[in-house]
Amino acid sequence: MAVSRVSFVAVLAALAFVMIVLPAAVQAQSSAPAPAPAPTATSDGTSIDQGIAYVLMLVALVLTYLIHTADFCFCFSF
Repeated sequence: MAVSRVSFVAVLAALAFVMIVLPAAVQAQSSAPAPAPAPTATSDGTSIDQGIAYVLMLVALVLTYLIHTADFCFCFSF
């Protein structure tokens, strides 16, 4: 019983220490200057092709689902 009480107090003390130290560490700021903003990206066509591919895959997935659902429904009709 004494060991569990000591370990509970140790865990509670560690948790309290983390709760006190963590907010100060999160709000710390570095003295380094901010990096320059990244240049704006232009569309080179590959992102458009990738978007079309995703849409086609989604259409194929929906059609496959509908076909298999219809096939499953007609499987049990006599």
